[in-house]
Amino acid sequence: MSAPEAKFKINVKEGSVELEGNEQFVDKHLEKFEEIFKFAIQEAVKYKFENTVAQIENSPSISLPSETVTHTNDTSKRITHVHKHPAKSSIIIPPTPVDLKANENKIGLREFVIEKRPANHYEKVAVFVYYLTKFNHKEEAKFGEILSCYEEVGEKKPSIIDIVKNSIRYKGWLEVGQERFSTRITISGENFVKFDLPQTSS
Repeated sequence: MSAPEAKFKINVKEGSVELEGNEQFVDKHLEKFEEIFKFAIQEAVKYKFENTVAQIENSPSISLPSETVTHTNDTSKRITHVHKHPAKSSIIIPPTPVDLKANENKIGLREFVIEKRPANHYEKVAVFVYYLTKFNHKEEAKFGEILSCYEEVGEKKPSIIDIVKNSIRYKGWLEVGQERFSTRITISGENFVKFDLPQTSS
């Protein structure tokens, strides 16, 4: 009795595939068996995976020592801390000397502020920039000059960059100047200082 022409064997548990036969048969059917090989390997991997999961589920639960848990939490905290963005370094703008005193040609800044009675930093900065551009005849006011205005009237200085930026964005009283860290008063700002201040309480 002649031996079989071919033998095809798949061992799913071990993940092995065997193909035996004469050379002509193997060459002819190799491509057809390629898909079967892939499927067999996938099944083998799946079988091993399911076996592993079943073993884990059936095994008794393992509780970690309290020291290990604490160490894990500490590591998480350290990782979180490392990935935080570094705080931005604040820009320091010193006051710039500017003539704010009264003379025969202009009113002094202190008197002008008493007259206009600005109620908050946005109104104060608008008054200062108005004074610097209208009475000191500057095209734009530097942030350092605005800080000098605060010193002149004895007021606590704010974060001038934030005040100017927010005034430009939300109030519309100021606009960006040509030079860095400078600003100009807008038509709206001029009208506010000239006609709306001091604001009368209702």
